[in-house]
Amino acid sequence: MLSEAQIDQFWRDGYLVVPNAVTPDQLDGLRREVAGWVEESRHHRSPFGPPTLDGRPRFDMGEEHSAERPALRRINNPSDISAAYMEVVKNSAMTDMVADLIGPDVKFHHCKINLKLPGTNTEVGYHQDFAYTPHTNDDLVTSLLMLDDMTAENGCLKVIPGSHRGPLYSLYDGERFTGAVAPAVERRFKPEEVSVMGPAGSVCFMHTCLLHGSDANRSTRSRGLYICVMSAADAFPLSRNVMANPNEGMILRGHPTRTARLEARDIELPIAYKQASFFVVQGQRSASAGGRT
Repeated sequence: MLSEAQIDQFWRDGYLVVPNAVTPDQLDGLRREVAGWVEESRHHRSPFGPPTLDGRPRFDMGEEHSAERPALRRINNPSDISAAYMEVVKNSAMTDMVADLIGPDVKFHHCKINLKLPGTNTEVGYHQDFAYTPHTNDDLVTSLLMLDDMTAENGCLKVIPGSHRGPLYSLYDGERFTGAVAPAVERRFKPEEVSVMGPAGSVCFMHTCLLHGSDANRSTRSRGLYICVMSAADAFPLSRNVMANPNEGMILRGHPTRTARLEARDIELPIAYKQASFFVVQGQRSASAGGRT
């Protein structure tokens, strides 16, 4: 699916944007599901279910959420509850291209939707995904499928090219797990950040160690990302899945293995947080029926 030049670009820069990663019918199905979930969120005043495998609410909204202006921002593991989202995990060009990058044997770790509705306050502090999902090696790819056109105005992903080849940065402030790198680290890299943009149906493949974040949506158009994390079959988790789901370890391409490939490096382990989403870990409160939470 990918050319040698594209594969080389991914390993050089730590990310790669490719158009048409799903069919038009697949994209329409994903968007219809999101529209339904946004409408459903209007009837709730706090994060709601059906619960995930570890008992957390499936849907999380920002504290600014209201029926008139919904702020649904996270759907945890939508492939658990949606055939359309599972179909894209199993049968799409997106997954074929992940196999080109880290295959031929590829397995599923987790998925989620990060949604920025117009006028909401959701943002993402700089971090590396590997710090949330450490494995025996770092052949993990985060696939960010654009459900909407992603622009500079609606809170697009921002990345630091080449940062995947550098150190792993702590997500702790002393003993407190903050879920983001220290402010000094973010300030140091901000001048190097690149905005990742593209039309709906495009995908950004991101190396698990790439530094990235994003700003809030200040436009009148939604920005949704279907985020799927996949690994090489010989990469095994070193900590509990922070996005626990019944499909963890499902082989998507190739074959399973009993052999773990080990990479020599010191790896800081994350906290298994209990909040509805990592946005709360990063200090952005969820909606609450009784006030702020």
